[in-house]
Amino acid sequence: MQRVTNCILLKDNQALSLKKPSRGWWVAPGGKMEVGESIRESVKREFYEETGLKLIDPELKGIFTIVVEEENEVIDEWMMFTFFSTQFTGELLENSPEGLLAWQPIQSLQQLPMAPGDYFIFDHILQNKEIMYGTFVYTKEFKLLDYRLDSNLNNDKTNI
Repeated sequence: MQRVTNCILLKDNQALSLKKPSRGWWVAPGGKMEVGESIRESVKREFYEETGLKLIDPELKGIFTIVVEEENEVIDEWMMFTFFSTQFTGELLENSPEGLLAWQPIQSLQQLPMAPGDYFIFDHILQNKEIMYGTFVYTKEFKLLDYRLDSNLNNDKTNI
């Protein structure tokens, strides 16, 4: 099972987002963990490699299982650890090796093309202090089939 980390960095009511060329979807910058690396070490390293920015005190805000199914069989699965931060140092890369970087106004995030589950993740992390746990089940074309979300809030959701 692959493990990935990412971080939603907020500055002046804008979230730093990365547009991946493969699907044209916007994501929170991050990537795959290396062997022996902690999730905190991974998010700091991956974020720096993709953006040129060094995160200061990123907080873990979400732990998600991503499942990809084909004909009701699991063909891929990974864990994603999503952090949140408002503090950083460094200069934003003009050209990220992973795609286009842009500060997006938080009110426009829901209109950007992204994986369907990412809308829930961005919304929760930008509006709540509690950690969220969840599972997203997709087809191999990344159509959302099912999701389950759980937090310390009283609005836990199961859908589809």
